[in-house]
Amino acid sequence: MNMPSIYHSTTLLLLAFGTTADAFSTASNAPSSADVTQVGSLTVPTIGCGTIAWSTDFGRPNPELADLVSTASSNQNGVFFDTGERYGSHAKTALGMGWGETECLVARLLKENDAAEKDPTKAVVATKFTPSPWRTTVESVVEACEESRKRLGVESIDLYQIQMPDIVKPLRKFGFDKSYDKIYWDGLAECYHRGLVQNVGVSNYGPTLVTECSEHLAKRGVPLASNQIAYSLIGRHNGAQQTLDTCNELGVKVLAYYPFAMGLLTGKYTSAMPELSAEHALTSSLTKSRRSKFERKDLERYANGDGKSIPAGGVAPLLSTMERIANDRDKTVAQVALNYIICKGAIPIPGSRTAAQYDDNMGALGWRLTESEVTEMENVADNLGFAFDGAGFKRSNAKFVGYGMETWSLT
Repeated sequence: MNMPSIYHSTTLLLLAFGTTADAFSTASNAPSSADVTQVGSLTVPTIGCGTIAWSTDFGRPNPELADLVSTASSNQNGVFFDTGERYGSHAKTALGMGWGETECLVARLLKENDAAEKDPTKAVVATKFTPSPWRTTVESVVEACEESRKRLGVESIDLYQIQMPDIVKPLRKFGFDKSYDKIYWDGLAECYHRGLVQNVGVSNYGPTLVTECSEHLAKRGVPLASNQIAYSLIGRHNGAQQTLDTCNELGVKVLAYYPFAMGLLTGKYTSAMPELSAEHALTSSLTKSRRSKFERKDLERYANGDGKSIPAGGVAPLLSTMERIANDRDKTVAQVALNYIICKGAIPIPGSRTAAQYDDNMGALGWRLTESEVTEMENVADNLGFAFDGAGFKRSNAKFVGYGMETWSLT
């Protein structure tokens, strides 16, 4: 039995910028209307909200997340949440069990908010299919889509994405490494034609693979709406910039995860104390971080440098430049980091766990950096002598899949 729809994509927002590629403007030219972008048939705010760090707190109410959803639902630009069938915080999910935890949480929070608010903005929700060794047919994609659709409580998923190329091959060394990417693309097309999804996308596809996928789907009469990749001021290497350029040419919207480089470029590390600069506040914050020991070790190397692969000073020169631009514009460092990505033609998908974080992220909307500001930050970033690849087990080109790390390449 189909479950009742608890949200649907907003259709009443005005498209203020069209596509956001090359969308440079000065603060004085900031638009007064909604700052939104097209992703396939969807009109979404030009900044999304990632849910990978959301937790069900073992079934207990989570007032912070409820407050975030309420705040987001009152945003004039709309609401765009990104989740996935493999997202979840419980140990059983990490071990490959309990799929759909965060999808269920998102659905419950939206349903509760709809019941509490008089006229909430209807959310756009994207989710993901995870390539797995036991999923080898078109029907396996359709079945996974049906399960996600039921967990989200909708008749049709707004945006259904493949989470990564087909890289999970536990028996690779025995010669069992057949790729099922094209089978998965046919599965997306089948979901689209059956009306189970409104739009389809991919994640972590480089220029070659995203072009092949776009062409393959086009033959089935299905437009490729999006490609989600790691992208930030210090994450434009290893094919990321080439991928963004290719997607902009194809009309495939890039959704950028790790827009803050796991916090290295975020304003939350900036102290309200004027004598404490962003880079010094970053070091102080990392020592108090709840991240794993392995993640902190890597992030501290990026922050301070190690004199080896990362020059002394780490990311400090870039933070100084970003902080100056942020102060000149009365913005936060995090807002500058997000606006930079928008100016490059992508939609940043920062994670948020509180309404305050969400509000700060939304402060990157309604204005644009100038082309000279973008160029200045890129030049400083390029001269750092390193680029961001992730920290600990969270990498921009690899995923821990139980038996070890599997990698992909955008080049």
